[in-house]
Amino acid sequence: MHGSRFISQTLMSSVQDSDLSQKTLILDVEETLLRSSSVFPYYMLVAFESGSLIRAFVLFALYPLIYLVNDELSIKIMVMVSFFGIKKDGFRVGSSVLPKFFLEDVGVEGFDVLRRGKKTVGVSKLPQVMVECFLKDYLEIDYVFGRELKVFGGYFVGLMKEHKNVIERLIHEVLEDDETVCFSNKSVKRDWIACSKDVFMVSNGEKKAWRTLPRERYPKDLIFHDGRLAFRPEPLSMLVMFMWFPFAILLSVFRTIIALTMSYGALIPILAFTGMQLKLTNNNSISHDHKKHKGRLYVCNHRTLLDPLYLSFGLKTPLTAVTYSLSRMSEILAPIKTVKLTRDRDQDAKTIDKMLKLGDVVVCPEGTTCREPYLLRFSPLFAELSDHIVPVALDSYVTMFYGTTADGLKWLDPFLFMMNPNPTYRVQLLDQIHGVTSDAQSTRFEVANYVQREIGKTLEFECTSLTRKDKYLVLAGNEGYVNSTSNKL
Repeated sequence: MHGSRFISQTLMSSVQDSDLSQKTLILDVEETLLRSSSVFPYYMLVAFESGSLIRAFVLFALYPLIYLVNDELSIKIMVMVSFFGIKKDGFRVGSSVLPKFFLEDVGVEGFDVLRRGKKTVGVSKLPQVMVECFLKDYLEIDYVFGRELKVFGGYFVGLMKEHKNVIERLIHEVLEDDETVCFSNKSVKRDWIACSKDVFMVSNGEKKAWRTLPRERYPKDLIFHDGRLAFRPEPLSMLVMFMWFPFAILLSVFRTIIALTMSYGALIPILAFTGMQLKLTNNNSISHDHKKHKGRLYVCNHRTLLDPLYLSFGLKTPLTAVTYSLSRMSEILAPIKTVKLTRDRDQDAKTIDKMLKLGDVVVCPEGTTCREPYLLRFSPLFAELSDHIVPVALDSYVTMFYGTTADGLKWLDPFLFMMNPNPTYRVQLLDQIHGVTSDAQSTRFEVANYVQREIGKTLEFECTSLTRKDKYLVLAGNEGYVNSTSNKL
């Protein structure tokens, strides 16, 4: 092939004996890094998350045609459907949604080879805007060469530039003086293979035996990600989702009505019958001091907007939830009392103290949700406000739709959570502790860090010092002030 010297038809069995430490490795991303060679799920994520449900359905309906035509034409069809009319500056799916799904598809065998080179180059048939963040930020690949998309008036027009531009960039920017080794698949031909002296091949059969890269081996921790789909959108999975969707809307409305209109004794078994699950572990060591002048302050980690609601259902008692940001629609539909904070420390302290004098209060000091097994930094304000602090460890499980968003319509969060067939919450009440009002030996920061560690230990989550601002900078490109009209679900 273009005069290249083939070393082996098998990637892993032959490459182990080769010294790659001083060479530039060129890897065909889809064929030698990812376990699946199908790129349809990634275009579906673009269509669904950056476009709309209708756009995703159009792409799904075209799948039989995409499957039958040749590789280049199928990519052109998927690019046109997924990107046409999408604003270039507002496209964040490549950095906020796709990395999670790419990482879950990386094979250990390909990743091990990747880590052995002096410099690494990733060449992809996917558009650059889809793969660049994943390859550079999460796999630490030095150079990324993907397809370039045409733009008019600040919007993608659904067309790609000529593929030869990728080859020219690869030669001029990287390979002029370096000794290179290429990794590709024996069933495909790539013009850029001619740039390499040595070529290792990997067969389709070998890829099927590859293992999934475990989370602990990610070069960069995946802490934040966005998007609504909680599953990999393969064609069969999307068929199930589209069939479920109309029924899911009715089910979510029914669940909402039950939660709003019935008492705890009636709504809990009915919601359980519809598939919603609540697993409560209540620590009996919580003291019942009838002489206390304030209610208890329940301090939770934050998984979804429904955290206070599930805690209230589990305790079968009304609570007051203090929140940093809540849409007007969510406030109206909330079955329990909600009070909005201002992020002004003194004003928020007065608000929470006032609510505690009226009853039990629940607060999520992370200030924002986190989907992955990590805890963000706990704001220490709660530690100064009560001597009856109850840490609560929460975890939620969904199979179809995420009930959180960083760059979308937040009032849809609880509605989408309840559209899942079996949404599940695990609620664990930990030992009650005292705040700094009665324990002068501890600072508010020590109390906040202690609560974070205890919740993290219970859930087996990793504690971090990241904040709400860090999350929104990664996912939405702002500091948390999200345009509520930005999502078109």
